[in-house]
Amino acid sequence: MTDDAAKPVVTVGLDGTPESLSAALWAAQEASARGATLRLLHAWAMIAPERGDHPRENDRNYWPKRIVAEACGTIEERFPDLPVYEDLVAEEPVDALLAAAAKSQSLVLGSRDVTGLAGYFLGAVGMHVLARSGTVTVLVRAREDPASIEENGDVVLGLSLRGTPDALLAYGFGTAARRAAVLRVVHGRNLPPPAYNRGGVDPYISHEMTTRAQRDLSRTLRPWRDRFPDVRVVESVRMESPARAVVRDIAGTGLLVVGRRKKRPALSPRIGHVLSAAVHHAPCPVAVVPHE
Repeated sequence: MTDDAAKPVVTVGLDGTPESLSAALWAAQEASARGATLRLLHAWAMIAPERGDHPRENDRNYWPKRIVAEACGTIEERFPDLPVYEDLVAEEPVDALLAAAAKSQSLVLGSRDVTGLAGYFLGAVGMHVLARSGTVTVLVRAREDPASIEENGDVVLGLSLRGTPDALLAYGFGTAARRAAVLRVVHGRNLPPPAYNRGGVDPYISHEMTTRAQRDLSRTLRPWRDRFPDVRVVESVRMESPARAVVRDIAGTGLLVVGRRKKRPALSPRIGHVLSAAVHHAPCPVAVVPHE
């Protein structure tokens, strides 16, 4: 096995859109920082078997090849030493991306802009993949200048304190440590019905609930602070809907990290309210960490 073959893989799905090009450059930087190989994947069920006797002008795979080649050329200009391989897969995109995710350290996809009507739709392929991916899946918005990839800004981690998964905390702390970034951990919690009266919110109950939540959050984070002593952590408790809490005041954030339970109750949405708010309304890249 070669050294490159032994490396972890970061896979990016390409479809020729500006979003996917931004995703490819973000994935390239991620792969470079993690010492991984970058896989450029384009999947289409109609990709034809390669035949050397076909003239170029009759090549049925011309556009798939061009999509991948253009992304590869842009990446090589920025990351000349990064190992990259191109992959054209004759499968439906969802199936191909899920299969690739199972063999990758992370999967990166382009995500539509948050402005206007597009902000309410992730896209059929992205939604299916996100709901079923078994690896970390990162959604990246299009940039006006796709080459202006930056890792500046805080890492924000949206955290529920019910069955807090180690995978989510490990990814958030590990990413902040690698980027030398501040880790802002946000916990949102709805006030219980008794906290409300005719005059609004009962200040005593609100204070008690906030104090309890802050204590719970600090206790959960203590072992991770010890494990990552160089990471500056800012804890934030917001007594409001967790879905609103994770997307409030995140302009300029470098990365938003949220979790997704692999097993959800029957008849429930494929993704929860917090994850839905993050992927539809966060202006920054969103890393979705699957967990039990």
